[in-house]
Amino acid sequence: MQFQSHWIKTQDGQKLYAKTWGDENKPALVLVHGYPDNQEVWEPIIEQLISDYYIVTYDVRGAGQSSIPKRIKDFSLQKLSQDLASVTQALLADRAYHLAAHDWGSIQSWESVTDPQFSRKILSFSTISGPCLDHAAFWMRKQFSSDKGKFFKQLAKSWYILAFHLPVVAPTVWHFFSPERWSKMLEQLEHQKNLPKNENISADGQYGIGLYRANFIPRLTRPRERYAICPVQAIVLQRDNFVSPELINEMPNWVKDFSKVEIDANHWAVVSKPKQIAEQIKQFIISKS
Repeated sequence: MQFQSHWIKTQDGQKLYAKTWGDENKPALVLVHGYPDNQEVWEPIIEQLISDYYIVTYDVRGAGQSSIPKRIKDFSLQKLSQDLASVTQALLADRAYHLAAHDWGSIQSWESVTDPQFSRKILSFSTISGPCLDHAAFWMRKQFSSDKGKFFKQLAKSWYILAFHLPVVAPTVWHFFSPERWSKMLEQLEHQKNLPKNENISADGQYGIGLYRANFIPRLTRPRERYAICPVQAIVLQRDNFVSPELINEMPNWVKDFSKVEIDANHWAVVSKPKQIAEQIKQFIISKS
């Protein structure tokens, strides 16, 4: 597949590496990757969608070829939302676009999807395994009061969040992950061979920890009321080892135009089930166009 490379300077001086794919006269679709991935994780899905959309991808700050912030606070949701604005303004100008995101890409995209400043920009949002942290905090408070079983079930799935806050251990662990070792782990999680390999996994894992450290404690302890400004589709992965599908139950309280579809897949369905993920994104866009 052919793409064009771009370098985008953010409002606070970071440099983001972005790519555009396909015919720029087609409807625009922005894809935001999760952790510990970079924009290359979307390529199996881009293969399915490139004939129908003009696709924008980018390495989020701290991942891939983009620059690495020196301060933890520079990974804040507000900065990440500004990055989306910078990328889309540079590459799409005033065009509106559809948005799809996975894992941390989805978590950070919620900041924009619930910001009125994006109301004329984002046409639809497909979220995959990445709830709004504010919504998740409200959900967990409800479960702690009414159903502690569900609360502790999600807490157990989120063990890695606490681990990522360890000052020295967490970054050091990623030095031991070669692309081959990470690929084997993904194959075991997804029960599928020959998945795409992340050659930059050690750096993506190490520096992306800042996403967790900058945002989880502030948002989970002081959640904000955040309402979606566009239609939202939740693509629920039924066997997700890291995000409980039950968190999706909170979304209709914050999304006026909400729909849900379930897929029999694990957390990295973007690489193990790309045709199914792409089809759901496409059908949702069609329904909202």
